[in-house]
Amino acid sequence: MLRFFDLERVDAKKRDVVERSRDYEEIYEVFKTKKAAEQSERCIQCGDPYCHNGCPLHNFIPQWLRRAAEEDLEFAFALSNESSPFPEVMGRICPHDKLCEGACTLNDGHGAITIGSIETYISEEGFKKGLKPKFSKEKLGKKVAVIGAGPAGLSAATFLLREGIDVEIFDKHSRAGGLLTYGIPGFKLDKRIVARRIKLLEEAGAIFHLNVEVGKDINFDELAKSFDAIFIGVGATKGKRSGLVGDDAANVYMAMDFLTTIQKRLFGEKEDFDADVKGKSVVVVGGGDTAMDCVRTSIREKAKSVKCLYRRDARNMPGSKKEYLNAKEEGGQFEFFASPKALIFDDEGKAIGIEMVKMRPTVPDANGRQGVEEITGSEYRVKADLIIFALGFEPVEYPFYASNGIETNRWGGIVVDENYETTTSGIYAGGDCSRGADLVVTAVRDGRDAAKSIFKKFTMNEK
Repeated sequence: MLRFFDLERVDAKKRDVVERSRDYEEIYEVFKTKKAAEQSERCIQCGDPYCHNGCPLHNFIPQWLRRAAEEDLEFAFALSNESSPFPEVMGRICPHDKLCEGACTLNDGHGAITIGSIETYISEEGFKKGLKPKFSKEKLGKKVAVIGAGPAGLSAATFLLREGIDVEIFDKHSRAGGLLTYGIPGFKLDKRIVARRIKLLEEAGAIFHLNVEVGKDINFDELAKSFDAIFIGVGATKGKRSGLVGDDAANVYMAMDFLTTIQKRLFGEKEDFDADVKGKSVVVVGGGDTAMDCVRTSIREKAKSVKCLYRRDARNMPGSKKEYLNAKEEGGQFEFFASPKALIFDDEGKAIGIEMVKMRPTVPDANGRQGVEEITGSEYRVKADLIIFALGFEPVEYPFYASNGIETNRWGGIVVDENYETTTSGIYAGGDCSRGADLVVTAVRDGRDAAKSIFKKFTMNEK
């Protein structure tokens, strides 16, 4: 260890930009054993590891880095799975530069440890060697219904199964995974990776009820009567509207609707609408990772041009820096300090562009934060054949909430206590449906911690 003076930080190798822009295969290669060991040896093994604290899951990062450096794969695999339900997924999609790697002691001057790439390596090499995460073979005699097979739901199911609690998962889609399956493009997360985890959960005893929407195909009351507890992890899937007149026009899309429809087509499933961008000028409004996903997906769908408009600058984009750089490399065009004012339509009601206004940063406040303001008289137009808004997401308030005493707050999120229990006893919730749109890793943490609270309540009631 402590070889940060001898060894420079090395990121996982990316596929050739021209080649990768033509398909949906993952762009990053998985480290080989020697490279993973060398990069792990750079770790200084902090007594109070900032990477551990910077990770919402509080993964045992220094510990599995040491084991990777020593090529003790079995121990590293066990450690990485201990606190995370699917480290091979989080190693791929987490914004490490803003979390664990951003908090790494070496980040300032020497280059942070490539934590995400090593995390991915440990899992992939472990699976290759036949290693599997462990689940309890002893049953507690309790069963929990999980509504939503996305990150929070799958995480809750994982940790419930580890405690010997039977789990049945209900999801309205034809495939489990939620955002992991339908919302995050394959060039960031191969869908076979998600399917492998689903299979592991099935082997552990999880029962999946797909194409089943609670409140429509099955009554919530039936679940309440049949299960000892319920966990709700339905995410926040309603895209935030722009507030501009006509933003529901046929060629104006919400980001997640666009991404989901493209993924359904790739699966050979029925598409929700026609999202053909081939040969068209596409404009994406927004600056987060979802906006970058839309840019990069449009490029792969053979758009004539793809331009991303954002009201601040690149430094203040809310998403991961590497996703922005990948989008630029692949041909995305970016226009900063630009905010939409109005949609422009032709005589047939089709959007043909956006009227934008230029922005500028304001004077920093007492905390050093800068806002943005419009520059008077700076309006200009951007032509577009297709417009995608990636402005964030809001929870969906399902009718069965109110009818079952599940309170929501002013923005539609489910109200939970410190144990993730809702205002109705025995019903828990976590992830974006309670906290609002956030990172996958925070949804995963909610699902894990809610499962632990459910287990604790079951065992306390038995005493």
